[in-house]
Amino acid sequence: MNPIQKDELYENISQFLKNKGIDLKEGSYTKGIHAGCSLLADAINLSQTGIERAKTGIEKKLDKVRQVIHEKTAPKPPVATSPPPPAPNGKPKATVRAKRKVNSKRSKRKH
Repeated sequence: MNPIQKDELYENISQFLKNKGIDLKEGSYTKGIHAGCSLLADAINLSQTGIERAKTGIEKKLDKVRQVIHEKTAPKPPVATSPPPPAPNGKPKATVRAKRKVNSKRSKRKH
C-alpha cells in the first residue's frame, strides 16, 4: 500500500464535504480538522508498516513450521541391505536347512 500524504486526506475530506454542500473555509475549526487528518494519516501509515513487518515475520515462522512438518512426515528412505559377510574360509555362510522328518518305521529297525 502506498503511504497517505498528510494533506491528501484533508483535501479528500474537503472535497467530499463540498459535494455534500458543506464548504470548509479557513478558520480555527479547519485547522483542527487538518491536524486530525494529519494524525490519522500518520496512524494509518504506521499501522500499515507494522502490519507488513508482522506479515513478513509470520511468513518466516510459517515456513519454518512447514519445513519441520515436512521433515517429520516425509517418507523414510529405504535402508540399503547388504549381503551377509563371507565366512572365514571365503565361502558364503550356509543357510539353515529345514530338518527332515525321520520316518518312525525306519528308526525302529528289526535286527
